[in-house]
Amino acid sequence: MRLAVLGGGGFRVPLVYGALLRDTARPRVEEVVLYDVSPARLETIAHVLRDLAAGHDAAPRVRTTTDLDAALRDASFVFSAIRVGGLAGRTADERVALELGLVGQETTGPGGVAYGLRTVPVAVRVAERIAALAPRAWVINFTNPAGMVTEAMRRVLGDRVIGICDSPAGLVRRAAAALGLDPARVSPGYVGLNHLGWLCDLTYEGRDVLPGLLADDAALRRVEEARLLGPDWVRALGALPNEYLYYYYFARESVAAGSGPTRGESLLEQQERFYAGVRARPGDAAAQWRRARRERDTTYMAEARDATGAGERDAADLEAGGYEGIALALMAAIARGEPATMILNVRNGAAVPGLPEEAVVEVPCAVDGSGVRPLATRPLPGRFLGLAQQVKAVEQTAIEAALTGSEPLAVAAFALHPLVDSVTTARRLLDGYRARVPELAAVFPG
Repeated sequence: MRLAVLGGGGFRVPLVYGALLRDTARPRVEEVVLYDVSPARLETIAHVLRDLAAGHDAAPRVRTTTDLDAALRDASFVFSAIRVGGLAGRTADERVALELGLVGQETTGPGGVAYGLRTVPVAVRVAERIAALAPRAWVINFTNPAGMVTEAMRRVLGDRVIGICDSPAGLVRRAAAALGLDPARVSPGYVGLNHLGWLCDLTYEGRDVLPGLLADDAALRRVEEARLLGPDWVRALGALPNEYLYYYYFARESVAAGSGPTRGESLLEQQERFYAGVRARPGDAAAQWRRARRERDTTYMAEARDATGAGERDAADLEAGGYEGIALALMAAIARGEPATMILNVRNGAAVPGLPEEAVVEVPCAVDGSGVRPLATRPLPGRFLGLAQQVKAVEQTAIEAALTGSEPLAVAAFALHPLVDSVTTARRLLDGYRARVPELAAVFPG
């Protein structure tokens, strides 16, 4: 099988390749084609992958290209992890919002809307090339904002595009571990949108064990999300929220914590050092990547953990892996017909009552050789459903704005977001992003 990785010069590509090296079952990926707009980044990541492959028998071949069509042709799977505007765009996503007194985060709030507005047109064009050159390929989308982008790509690819995220799986893993349970033996009642979901129940041997976890102070302290949002608050909610809900429930604290460098600014500086270091010393590319990865992982949501006293991330959780494992498990289930259940971003249908049928939602799904089927969920209580409905309306408005180039719809996407407090501010957001992000200005020239 051939895997095409779009955004193949990205920092996290070695995680995917490492997972492929550990996969020995058949059929397996035998060739990886890395596509990126930056030849220099492709060369750097190729050095890392060569180091990782050393000593492995039958390691997947690696080919690099800056030609999208060449990357897609004859692909069995396409992994999409592009970043339109690069990390410079991400820093603008965060800074423009913070300067207006709003949450500055790349996928949540106005930053996520801005990211989606410039990314959706590119993602749809990519989907059109996939449909033309690899119509039988399965597309695994990790491009953020993942729910919005997956929903836009579905207009071209239908059920053959599936969105993934590692946040829900990590939450379930941490909740099960806090109770001393094997995460593989629990059934999560996780419901919501990408970066906006709740673990509402956790079934083990036919019994919901989540109430016991919420009532146990010592156990809750072992769950990062509970430390981040506070045990009293998660008890009041009666559920464990996805970590990104911190930005909704503690918006003022998030803005106050944004006085220093943003996450995007820190990553931009870190990655510039990494790519320059490998260019200077390609012989130890993998070692440099591992050091940079450790720094990246340990500083994830650091500003929120510092503000709340949540403490450092658990070392065992850092070693557990993330989206690369989900991607590999998804490919294995489809290619080999190995039945699996995992939390994915897919078309709602009737899985989540109260959300549109065509909306992409993040829910447990059954996966096998025939594809992916969302599993029915319990109705969300109003305190969760209302927020999910509002944010989904924002996502769908942003998709229409991006595909039509409509400035009024772009303003509406910002204004309708629960983290934006006025229409005037929404207009300032669009002007601010247009001034700083050329890729967004190209969609809305003004």
